[in-house]
Amino acid sequence: MTRSNDLVELSPTGGRVPSDTHPQDWAWRFWFALPLYPYRKRRTLRTEVIPGTVWTFDQLHGILYAVVPIRMTVIRLDSGGLLVYAPVAPTPECIRLVNELVAAHGEVRYIILPTSSGLEHKVFVGPFAQQFPHAQVFVAPNQWSFPLNLPLPWLGFPRDRTQVLPLDSRQAPFSDEFDYEILDFNLGRGSFAEVAVFHRRSHTLLLTDSILSVPEEPPAIAQLDPYPLLFHARDSALEPIEDTPDHRRNGWQRISLFATYFRPYALKTTELKETLRDGFKAPERSPRAYFGFFPFRWQDDWQQSFEALRGNGRPFVAPILQTLILPQAPRTVLAWVDRVAQWNFRHIIPCHFDAPIPATPEEFRRAFAFLKPNSDPQQTTNLLDFPLPDTDMEFVRELEANLRKRGIATAPRESL
Repeated sequence: MTRSNDLVELSPTGGRVPSDTHPQDWAWRFWFALPLYPYRKRRTLRTEVIPGTVWTFDQLHGILYAVVPIRMTVIRLDSGGLLVYAPVAPTPECIRLVNELVAAHGEVRYIILPTSSGLEHKVFVGPFAQQFPHAQVFVAPNQWSFPLNLPLPWLGFPRDRTQVLPLDSRQAPFSDEFDYEILDFNLGRGSFAEVAVFHRRSHTLLLTDSILSVPEEPPAIAQLDPYPLLFHARDSALEPIEDTPDHRRNGWQRISLFATYFRPYALKTTELKETLRDGFKAPERSPRAYFGFFPFRWQDDWQQSFEALRGNGRPFVAPILQTLILPQAPRTVLAWVDRVAQWNFRHIIPCHFDAPIPATPEEFRRAFAFLKPNSDPQQTTNLLDFPLPDTDMEFVRELEANLRKRGIATAPRESL
């Protein structure tokens, strides 16, 4: 893999950083539509995954500095032009990097929104499509949004160029190079949809949220501004924020636990009195440091939780999907998994965390084995070499129980 040509300087940990961009190039003017960090200034990192064929564009987003990559993938078409999967914020820097590919390979012809409910993906598609007026926009079926269910044109989608993906991939205009399978089921107050896209020539599987893999080292996009990593590397507010390779790594690993479990077992929160006391004594009390507010305490064995989560880089399904979403329709999900696993992909590019993930169809199947509680124990341990620990899953399961009690979540609508 290679970074874009303008990435020429090295960070202390080896990540490449741009040398010729300016803050105005990072501007995202519609940040208020989804006010996640880094708000109005978003960096973009382009990576050439397969020379001359597949590129990823990474940005960051998160809450309280728990930032993870959000990713767009661009693929060169044999017939000329580009296909874009899951656009990111079309900042001037991002559009410049896309236009470099346009100059070399032809215009953006197709843009795919591969989810029905993921606002963190949907919010970018309309503004991105406006930058490429000749592109056809295809969206997953049964689009909806919360708290207001707004029609797509209100979100900036071009009315005359936007259509729902055909259920049969052979009817899509890019079917000579791609296959896709649509996972779509009703959640009661909306739907869950994910479009898996397979690029035959490069043996690449594109996914949105269903599969993750967590790298041990912080991704390059997170190291362009390492402050969030360093913020979470501390054990208390009384520690200074210092930039070292170990602090970047520890901060990233703790952020990964935050982002996947919300409240992992190894994380404890301090009492308000202690938090305020330490905040007044903190060596950094600037607004950027939340005025010294840092209510977190990590147990000594927190890295064991991270190693269990990482599982040597194996693909897995995020805990929130394992617990709240996919068990609503296990037969539908497993049928989709079987259809996707028929493709001979060699790696997976999801929209979050690490990419590309070296993975076989069998490894993809195994990630969904939690939906088969009655499967042969001699063939599984949930068919995962590294099952997610029950202790770390506890908060997500408590969340599910509370949402059901309040009538927000429902019992599964489908059984195996």
